[in-house]
Amino acid sequence: MIRRLAARAFWSLSRWKLDSQPAPSRPTLLIGAPHTSNWDFILMLGIAWRLGIEVHWLGKDSLFSGWRGPIMRAIGGIPVDRSDPSSIVADVVGRVQAGEVFGLVVTPDGTRGAHTHWKSGFYRIARETGLPVTLGYVDRTTMRTGLGPTLDLTGNLDQDMDRIRAFYADKAGFHPDQRVEPRLREEEAAD
Repeated sequence: MIRRLAARAFWSLSRWKLDSQPAPSRPTLLIGAPHTSNWDFILMLGIAWRLGIEVHWLGKDSLFSGWRGPIMRAIGGIPVDRSDPSSIVADVVGRVQAGEVFGLVVTPDGTRGAHTHWKSGFYRIARETGLPVTLGYVDRTTMRTGLGPTLDLTGNLDQDMDRIRAFYADKAGFHPDQRVEPRLREEEAAD
């Protein structure tokens, strides 16, 4: 209740327009892209809270140290050790297979740095758990943000990523010059 009220207040005062498809009716893996600023994260939480989606998000374990830890966990954070990426996927898959029901926000284009590819963990998690993927977006050029379609991944990496690329083709993050094309290294390996 408090989250929804905070989100309503945020959207009523924000310069950004919430322009969203309806919230998915089942747990989903929510992609937040393009991720070029910490503001993108705030917008994704605002979307989820406004639409009543219970979400968790993955964050580097250093965000959870000291006084920040309880706050980060209270807003859905799950600390991860990024030195072992395979354990992150295994942990999330294990939680879902153990019966935990939640949505998960991921930013596959990584940590707002000089990356050339998206990280593939979201794809592996979705395929191994059967969770659909909801395409959340931020578009600085239109000052709109929201949720796009929810996709069930087919396992055909090229086709799945082509659908994702088509959706994000005209979207630019908070810092458009830092946008990373939705492409996985695994796509190149398959060619």
